[in-house]
Amino acid sequence: MFKYMEKLTNCLVCNHDKHRAFVSCLDHTVSSETFNVVQCEGCGFRFTNPRPDENEIGKYYQAEEYISHSDTSKGLVNKLYKIVRNYTIGKKVKLINRQTINHSRRDSFGATSTIKRLLDIGCGTAEFLHACKTNGWNVTGIEPSEVARKKAKEKFDLPIYPSLQALPLGGEGGGLFNVITLWHVLEHVHELEKTITEINKLLLDDGTLIVAVPNCDAWDAKKYGAHWAAWDVPRHLYHFTRKDIETLFKKYGFKLSEVLPMKFDSFYVSLLSEKYKTARLPDGQGKSNLISGFMNGLISNFSADKNGYSSQIYIMKKN
Repeated sequence: MFKYMEKLTNCLVCNHDKHRAFVSCLDHTVSSETFNVVQCEGCGFRFTNPRPDENEIGKYYQAEEYISHSDTSKGLVNKLYKIVRNYTIGKKVKLINRQTINHSRRDSFGATSTIKRLLDIGCGTAEFLHACKTNGWNVTGIEPSEVARKKAKEKFDLPIYPSLQALPLGGEGGGLFNVITLWHVLEHVHELEKTITEINKLLLDDGTLIVAVPNCDAWDAKKYGAHWAAWDVPRHLYHFTRKDIETLFKKYGFKLSEVLPMKFDSFYVSLLSEKYKTARLPDGQGKSNLISGFMNGLISNFSADKNGYSSQIYIMKKN
């Protein structure tokens, strides 16, 4: 469908220059093209290769079904997603309130005020940012999608910029942050090394970095194989395990302090995976099997002691 592709020669985790084919997956959202996920022969890290370049990738997000940009309620799975999202946003706000250390300063009248500054990278339509602002945070967002930024502006009128480079040096978007969050964003970032380096500069020395990504070691990933919805090629450029996250961020001065589950994700991913698995069956059998999706999500959570949850939250501090 789109022709401008780039190929990675070295692993971004260990820099090894050899990799092998791991799985081929269909893009179920936009193009119906097939993309390859490869595995590093040095450390085992998996990544989409080749992949659309940074100028081309935006076309693969142009679908109403891509909910983080469109905020659509179309279809049962998306309706369920939005119900769960509203619940989990509250949990996320509690998490950042628990993790951060408040910093104080004196304003122009000599009064002491508490600064709680949050940067959310890949903020989508800004529901999480809005909840944080309501909870007393000074918030800033980064969102490359013009469609999502427009919807966020219409709904909440928050300071949202198209890239880290667009952050102003002063004012609402300037300075350093107590907390930086990436909720299911890191797997989408083309310039991974540059982005993590910039995050290190923007985060206060005693600040907290929170990264949530799918876990390709989880039970549901193995269960569904090429139909696992969280491969989400080519939008997901990287496919992380806990070991990958810990090793990668250690290179850039971060230490993993805690890993938390995202238990609802196993159900959402399993429901979508069932839909993808049965989409091309004849005689109307392509309807998503809700019971199987729910049961497999449940099994995945119960199996998490071995290889982790379908999606996980990684809480990191600077070394």
